[in-house]
Amino acid sequence: MKLASLLREKQLSVYQCAKESSVPYTTLLDIVKGKTRIEKCTAETIYKLAKTLNVAMEELLAECFKENESTPDSRDFEIYKSNICHLVKDKGDIEFIIDTLKENKIRTYWERKWYRESFYLLAMVDYLSRENDLPLCNDYEDIRNCTLSEPLYPRDVILAAKLDASLDVKEQCLKEAIPEFMRFNIVESEIRNVC
Repeated sequence: MKLASLLREKQLSVYQCAKESSVPYTTLLDIVKGKTRIEKCTAETIYKLAKTLNVAMEELLAECFKENESTPDSRDFEIYKSNICHLVKDKGDIEFIIDTLKENKIRTYWERKWYRESFYLLAMVDYLSRENDLPLCNDYEDIRNCTLSEPLYPRDVILAAKLDASLDVKEQCLKEAIPEFMRFNIVESEIRNVC
């Protein structure tokens, strides 16, 4: 949903939203006027707006998802991962698991063929379930039997490896990767270190 429409629906001015969300007024005004695309904003900005407007971050980004529904690019995926980690931090493990399973986003992403997003969200739920001694949800066994064809490294790891080929950055990341993510060939070692 476009931010301008959402502000009208919530009966908030740009100024009021900026003040409540702590997002700079000029940034918000640029988004509303179309000078800045919301998907180019930081995950923190999107998170603050979503929280203030009481909507899911995906709802704020829905328009840009429609533009390229079949293949979100790697930058979008980095934002997505950051958003998920922020949600875990904000909601807490148990509430995150409950909300994710209720909303059935794992299946929704899978049906859209957004495999990375579906795998990442399922891996997060499985990881948090293990961390909290909870049983796995059996609704996604078909997805658990699939994986990405190649390892998916964080963008900063790929850049570091390109800058200095002598560094064994990728190998180190593989050693530190969380098993639930590696099941899907996603190299993720830290989900809790978010600002």
